[in-house]
Amino acid sequence: MQDNSKGIARRTLLATAASLPWWGLGSAQAQEGKLRIAQSTALTGPLADLGTAMHQGAQVAFAAINARGGVHGRSIDLITQDDAYDVPKALANVDRFLADRDTFALFNCMGTPMIDAMMPKVIESGIPFFAPFTGALLSRPSDARNVFNIRASYADEAEKLVQHLSTIGIRRLGIVYQNNAFGKEVFTAAKQSMDRFRLPAAVTATVENNASDAGAAAATLAQGKLDAVVIGLAGKPTLEFVKAFRALQRGVTLYALSVMGTPTTVKALGEDAAGIAISQVVPLPTNEVMPVVRDFQAAWKASGATAEPSHLALEGYINARVFAEILQRAGRNPSRAAFIDASWNLKKWDLGGFDINASTSDRSASRFVELTLVGRNGRFIR
Repeated sequence: MQDNSKGIARRTLLATAASLPWWGLGSAQAQEGKLRIAQSTALTGPLADLGTAMHQGAQVAFAAINARGGVHGRSIDLITQDDAYDVPKALANVDRFLADRDTFALFNCMGTPMIDAMMPKVIESGIPFFAPFTGALLSRPSDARNVFNIRASYADEAEKLVQHLSTIGIRRLGIVYQNNAFGKEVFTAAKQSMDRFRLPAAVTATVENNASDAGAAAATLAQGKLDAVVIGLAGKPTLEFVKAFRALQRGVTLYALSVMGTPTTVKALGEDAAGIAISQVVPLPTNEVMPVVRDFQAAWKASGATAEPSHLALEGYINARVFAEILQRAGRNPSRAAFIDASWNLKKWDLGGFDINASTSDRSASRFVELTLVGRNGRFIR
């Protein structure tokens, strides 16, 4: 028997596209060719779950846009290369992309170390560097118009956490952070926020990238008679610290950034994840009150995706929607310069409850941050 599942999925996608008002980006006319954009991300390796989810979310959006006729009659072709969260591989991918004259833009490349290494090449080339996946300030240079960030920064997330803790009357805070650029950035932002809200100095501890001292850090904070702990960790250090701290003390609420809130990390923590508060830079992907979430869910279902939609998939979807909107505004045959100009002219645009407001290259176009809680079933709740 012939498998017609792909044909069914495509017909469902077309029907869904036609029912959503925002799909009017394109036209029913024949496509005038493809616009190629390129992405280096982790589809394998230690952070493959992050890269894969973001990529799938973006592809769902682009597939639906293309099914409706693309943007100004042109489909968007996302070329993705796996870098396994490895800097040399990521740089090799970017070199190939930049050497290809058909590459219009770099889209949603992933990872703080990779973005840091790519940045000099990208700025020199002038190619649009759209929505790099990192909250680090290094991806937000003040003098690079071709670099366009969407997600709120790690500093924005840390400030939101501290503001929340101050509002509910928490005074005795601990901060554990990774002994690298990411962790130090989180610590600096949290400390600045604590000073602004006149909170007492935090009890602090660091954890190395290999998590060898996670137990010692947990012991230091467990002895601090704390009300809450802000976690500036990612990957293995998160797992090892949380498990060690929970074994020593269970009555202290833990607060973490969005990089911790992946389904894989939550699953690996098991019962120790319950009750952790996590800042998120996109809405809850089950919050159907928001139009952008309803659109995302409809497109996700129509695509035939079998994985449960996550915050990361929604973030990839949002990035693709914003890219398509800017491309629409850049005109029928846009140059890179026209696309960049259109990016910075995207002011106070409402993407179904998710606001985009471009200002300067050292600031993100979104400041959206909300707190979620990990329930006992491992699911996020607001």
